[in-house]
Amino acid sequence: MEQGRVSTAPVLAAADTTIPRHVAIIMDGNGRWAKRRHLPRAAGHKAGVDAVRRVTRAARAMGIEALTLYAFSSENWRRPEEEVGELMKLLRFFIRSDLAELARENVRLRVIGDYRAFSPDLVALIDDAIARTAANSGPLLVIALNYGAQAELAAAARRLAARLPAERIDEAAIEAELDTADLPPLDLVIRTSGEQRLSNFLLWQAAYAELLFVDTLWPDFDAEALADAVAVFGRRQRRYGGL
Repeated sequence: MEQGRVSTAPVLAAADTTIPRHVAIIMDGNGRWAKRRHLPRAAGHKAGVDAVRRVTRAARAMGIEALTLYAFSSENWRRPEEEVGELMKLLRFFIRSDLAELARENVRLRVIGDYRAFSPDLVALIDDAIARTAANSGPLLVIALNYGAQAELAAAARRLAARLPAERIDEAAIEAELDTADLPPLDLVIRTSGEQRLSNFLLWQAAYAELLFVDTLWPDFDAEALADAVAVFGRRQRRYGGL
């Protein structure tokens, strides 16, 4: 897999490159960003929310149809209770502060993962945000909350096994059962902070996606960094197993 590094090159205009329809980002590095500045981890997560705001606006401006952000994995429950509580607080803050803008900009908000495991008030807040943007016809902002790809695949397999004979379960049947069934095919996965793994994120969907690992910590990721990543994508040759 090719590794990429965010550069300081000028932001690329959308007309200058191939724009991926669906981009997913593993937002990594909040804690390290805070540690380097001798700040508490909560400060890193707050700076990460600011990066979410910058990048979602940039994705809309570039014409990306769907942006999926890995906000809280099913494994993140293993973190200290105080940190989990801080992440939930920031999720509430983001929804309350940015929902009006998303609705005004014709963005459709989607959530993948078992977010109903969250507290009832947060579930209600998420449900309301989804409902308020459901009729919008513009780009999709997809938030992965309490999401794990292995659990997603296992759940899809159980549902299919309950109603279909084994010989009728094929790739198309599985894909139709995934949380992302009605989203554009995944084109590009970006992971920030220099780590080079998918961490149980969109494993099925990423089968032929381009993978890009950048050293930039998530709170420092911005419109220019996204444009650089899209430029790398535009230079890739996607053969899908062919020549």
